[in-house]
Amino acid sequence: VQLQASGGGSVQAGGSLRLSCAASGINFSIHTIDWYRQAPGKQRELVGSISSGGSANYADSAKGRFTISRDNARRRVYLQMNSLKAEDTAAYYCKVVRAGRTFWGQGTLVTVSS
Repeated sequence: VQLQASGGGSVQAGGSLRLSCAASGINFSIHTIDWYRQAPGKQRELVGSISSGGSANYADSAKGRFTISRDNARRRVYLQMNSLKAEDTAAYYCKVVRAGRTFWGQGTLVTVSS
């Protein structure tokens, strides 16, 4: 199983970024995919999840600003982030659980300057 997150970068507060998570080695369409983030000096936290059926749930910090979507044909999950704030600065990771094992992508760094 491999997950690869991409799309991070530097943006000013109020800007937008779209992250992508590409998956291989799994029956992608049946799995819930999670997005997490980890800011410097802080614990990793859940940003949101998208189920196999396409239903998304979000942490309070992401509600109304972030949107998670998936493209099963392309085996990708997306995290659209709008109205970015300095506190969104973090490394962002995607995660999947398969057969009781947890797999993480390598992370992509988002830096938001105020």
